[in-house]
This record gives sequence, C-alpha cells and structure tokens, in this order.
Amino acid sequence: MSHLKRFIKALIHATGFELHRLTASSNPAFQLLKALNRFEVDLVLDVGANAGQFASELRLVGYRGNLVSFEPLSAAHKALSEVAGRDPKWRVHPRGAIGDYDGEIEINISGNSVSSSVLPMTELCSSAAKGSAYMGIESTPLRRLDSVAPEYLAKSRRPFLKIDTQGFEWQVLDGARETLPHVQGVHCELSLVTLYDGQHLWEEMIERLRQEGFTLWSIQKGFTDPRDGRTLQVDASFFRL
Repeated sequence: MSHLKRFIKALIHATGFELHRLTASSNPAFQLLKALNRFEVDLVLDVGANAGQFASELRLVGYRGNLVSFEPLSAAHKALSEVAGRDPKWRVHPRGAIGDYDGEIEINISGNSVSSSVLPMTELCSSAAKGSAYMGIESTPLRRLDSVAPEYLAKSRRPFLKIDTQGFEWQVLDGARETLPHVQGVHCELSLVTLYDGQHLWEEMIERLRQEGFTLWSIQKGFTDPRDGRTLQVDASFFRL
C-alpha cells in the first residue's frame, strides 16, 4: 500500500469509518447493478420511490439506464421530483399509488415516511422501527401499472420492476398482469413476519413470482428488529432465466 493510500485510510479511520472496495458481496446496490448489467436492463420502474433513495443509490454505483419513479405521498413526491429533475434520464410519474385498480385510495403516513402504507401497520412493525407509527392519512390517486406503464415501456427492450410498497406488493402485481410478461426482473421486499395487516408473506411472494416465470436471483439484508436481532424483512431480486 502506498504512503498516500495509507494516509487516506488513516484519515477515514479517524472519522470512525472503514474503507472497502465496492463489490457485489459488500454493497447491495452494486450487487443489483451487476444483475441489471447481466440482463441488459435499460429501464427501471421504481414503484414506491419515496424521496428517490433507491434510484439515487443505483445512480451512485453506476446504473446509467432510464428510470421512472412512482410515489403517492405529497411531501415525498415533491422531494423526489427535485432530485430527479437534475437527471435527464430519470422521470417522475404524477403523484399516485400503484395497485390493483384505477381510482382513489387513502395511504397512512408514517412518522419516518418510508414505512407509510395503504395497509394498517402491526404493533410489531411500529415497535421494531422507532418513529414509524402512523401520524396521519392522505388521499391519493391509485393506478394499475397496466394503465400507466405502456408509455414508458414503449421505448424499452428489457425493463425491470422494483416494488417497495410496505405490504402492498401483491396488489401491485395484481394490477400488472399485462405488464409483467414484458418485465425482465423484479426487486421487492419479502416479509418473514406480518408487518402490515393483510400482506402476503415471503413464501407466497416467491411462489407467485415463480409462477410468473421469475427465478430468485439474490437476497439482501433488509429490516432487522434491533431489540433481539430477528430478521423481519429481506430484499430479493428475481429474473427470467
């Protein structure tokens, strides 16, 4: 190791951090990027974008394809639009939730925003994620992916679907029956326990995606209960092989 590298590493250690080479085994976003590249994905449909954290992280590790983000919360949608506005290949769909019918719906607003959901939150979830308890309700348009995706898919050869909807994943899939056959892969949360009333758990999700023609490609660490170390949720990617 050169003197300059040792000096930089020492500076980083002094701040309480550790420097590691970016690899598929050490960074979840980079691991996903490797898969997106492997399957030549040219469009990511980012359902449940919040303020754009997922898409921003993909950009940070090197994804250069098109992005389309969907977000129902007013405050998060505003922040998302500001971030995406600086990226010519990142579009933000008009505010609204993605689900199994076209209409209106009410979404519960979580204290930490990212835990917001159409579904009621269980006590296990609110107690394991500090500050996640619901603080209010907001009405939002609800659209099926089948109703809004065609305009974005028209110029895509190998699209990819990311779903982060806090227990509402099944309904997103219900509203994407015509879209899914055109999708190369899916990235979503798999809950090992019930965090939102009425949600479908990991075994059902894996089986449904298997029936849709997707194979489980990778599993990444998700939500862990800090009180006892129990894994409550993981992130998983599925691809057509």
